[in-house]
Amino acid sequence: MKNIIKDLRRKDHKRYLGGLDFFKYIGPGLLVTVGFIDPGNWASNFAAGSEFGYSLLWVVTLSTVMLIILQHNVAHLGIVTGLCLSEAATRYAPAWVSKPILGTAVLASISTSLAEILGGAIALQMLFGVSIGWGAVLVTAFVLLMLFTNSYKKIERAIIGFVSIIGLSFIYELFLVDIDWPAATRAWVVPSLPEGSMLVVMSVLGAVVMPHNLFLHSEVVQSREFNKGDDASIRRVLKYELFDTLFSMLVGWAINSAMILLAASAFFSQGVQVEELQQAGALLHPLLGQNAAVVFAVALLLAGVSSTITSGMAAGSIFAGMFGESYHIKDSHSQVGVVISLGVALLLIFFIGDPFKGLLVSQMVLSMQLPFTVFLQVGLTSSRRVMGPYANSRWSACVLYVIAAVVTVFNLMLLF
Repeated sequence: MKNIIKDLRRKDHKRYLGGLDFFKYIGPGLLVTVGFIDPGNWASNFAAGSEFGYSLLWVVTLSTVMLIILQHNVAHLGIVTGLCLSEAATRYAPAWVSKPILGTAVLASISTSLAEILGGAIALQMLFGVSIGWGAVLVTAFVLLMLFTNSYKKIERAIIGFVSIIGLSFIYELFLVDIDWPAATRAWVVPSLPEGSMLVVMSVLGAVVMPHNLFLHSEVVQSREFNKGDDASIRRVLKYELFDTLFSMLVGWAINSAMILLAASAFFSQGVQVEELQQAGALLHPLLGQNAAVVFAVALLLAGVSSTITSGMAAGSIFAGMFGESYHIKDSHSQVGVVISLGVALLLIFFIGDPFKGLLVSQMVLSMQLPFTVFLQVGLTSSRRVMGPYANSRWSACVLYVIAAVVTVFNLMLLF
């Protein structure tokens, strides 16, 4: 009888552990989440909330839905083929297609790194009065140190910690202001276009779906391929990847929404329009107190540093993939990609007179490159030659191409 009870307990314990398997797969999605809560998003979200109140919250919902579908799709590519998006393009796409797209993707990663480093530098200026130039040097040096001396697991844990602190920071901020929750709930699901809001709408959309995140997700998701070798194992990993993507993207949706809610409550209600991140930090001091201003700056610093880490990893993945290699910081091609992205971005910052305009220009560069990456991705994941039986169905391919077309239209509108 005792043996039977022990066996039952052992089976229950195994079921319990099996139910917690999804925790082993959490991580890649959160790395990607950092990319769309970067300083560029801060600028767009605070502009949306301060100018139009709650009315543009629906844009965050729409862009997050599109992002979930695209990130889930590109993660399938990494899991099924064992290749990142850059490697798959190099192997399966004609050279006249893959080389220009991957070359512009490297330029887009430089633009991304510029925004991330600039955001961290602005935060250091807000906290300690450090000049933008020296702040950019400090942020770049710290990120390079983390990338070149730590293992991937340590970086992943650090970034998850950064995301958690940023999220808690904005939750703390929301307790300091009055939110009209019925109005906010309605704005999340009911589209509206207040007069003069189109540019901000397109900015928020363009800042969420970013090309470097697609490359990065297809790379880092492979770290969760436990015992992949048969159809059952692949399907199990795909199932847990979906949970990771949904959970992580919803975290990003909540943080971006919190930014708009905070700006609407603190600034829109006072008739104040936020035009730069430093201004937002300064305005929080008289409106919400010294603690809120400090929390804002610390959260911006963490967002800048963590997103710079992921943009560097994405650049390493793109550059290494051009040579048919996966990302590894000990690999020379990965190292060159990281250094090119962060180094060139740092140099460009010294030629930028207006940091806020620098953030806007960086988002425009991303918007120019994004459609090429999206159509490349959908073409690869819809190919049976690449994906085998896991290729997109006709219905899935149709949905993905519609999203790609919508992203293209919105980003072209943003560019103009």
